[in-house]
Amino acid sequence: MKGLKLYLVISGVFMLIYVVAQYYKPTPTNWTPSYLKEDKIPFGLFILNKEIGTLFPKAVIRSSREPIYTTLKGVDYRNSNYLLIAGSLKLDKLDYRELLKYVRNGNDVFIATFDLGRVLRQNLKIKTDVVYGITEEQSIPINFVDPILKSNKSYVFDKGLGDQYFSSFDTNRVTILGKNQKGQANFLKYSFGKGSLYLLPNPQLLTNYNLINLDGADYASKALSYLSEREILIWDESYTKGAIGDSSLLRVIFKHDQLRWAYYIALISLLVFVLFEIKRRQRIIPVINPLKNSSVDFVKVVGSVYYQQRNNTDIAQKKINYFLEYVRTNYRLKTQDLDEEFITALISKTALPNEVIVEMFQLIKRIRQTPKVSDQQLISLNKSIEHFYKQVQ
Repeated sequence: MKGLKLYLVISGVFMLIYVVAQYYKPTPTNWTPSYLKEDKIPFGLFILNKEIGTLFPKAVIRSSREPIYTTLKGVDYRNSNYLLIAGSLKLDKLDYRELLKYVRNGNDVFIATFDLGRVLRQNLKIKTDVVYGITEEQSIPINFVDPILKSNKSYVFDKGLGDQYFSSFDTNRVTILGKNQKGQANFLKYSFGKGSLYLLPNPQLLTNYNLINLDGADYASKALSYLSEREILIWDESYTKGAIGDSSLLRVIFKHDQLRWAYYIALISLLVFVLFEIKRRQRIIPVINPLKNSSVDFVKVVGSVYYQQRNNTDIAQKKINYFLEYVRTNYRLKTQDLDEEFITALISKTALPNEVIVEMFQLIKRIRQTPKVSDQQLISLNKSIEHFYKQVQ
């Protein structure tokens, strides 16, 4: 017992020394590319967020953490810009379709990302690659094509900030706005209808690390100057912060070094305690009979009550409500109006045959309009919804 106490005391002393050393040691530079507006780390967007009002003085800045489809669907934007800065994108077909509609209506979109994602690459027929700079630390010189914006001396940034370029694209649909020293395009413009889509394959050119220098700030301001002066600027943060509500406790803990280390120390301390307690208290484990599973009996009782009441209308309505909640949760679609547009969106999301979805919602519509639901209608509804669940799993 004395040996255990001595061990715990020594362990506590060493742990205290370690915690003090961690607390007073210099904070290392965080090179994580977060692309968050509030982050002051090198690859955050604190400076851009601070100066965005200077670049677009007449625009109202609106942040969005919803998917592109949800942000733009049903809103008649006629005089706005859309800004998206992230390490990578993962648009689906609905997002791309809504974004294209938004541009064709006379709005502009500016996307800065290393990875455009499969949907954008396929629809725009575009590929990216990396060319290595002058040295390992210094990127290849880059510049604008427009004589008005072109700098007398090409921009050269360190840490390879401008090394990515577009290796393949449809020259008939594209206007090249920027190139590197080798003549490879690194800033493109697509024209759709009345608006334009701007693509920059190096999002780190817009981060704090680059904007803190005069050349970096000059390049960023010129690149963003292609966006026309509009009434609204929508800043998409869904690919950096995640969708609204995606802020778990562990995510907050791991964001801060002190909380992260406190979490690790707590886990280690708990593990040491458990190991010593197991070693000290080894005894025969009594046999405990497992508890009877009464779930089946409960379901039978509830089913019997509903069967005796024969309230098919109430059961059908509950079944429909649970199903629509499943659609809202898993496919992020609004279910107030079960019209053709909603059905088309659900078909696209689930990739199920048209007739399966259409027949199911025709049945739901008939049941909602029927004052008294028959046994056969209730059975058909249940089979249709259960078939949907099996197909999408």
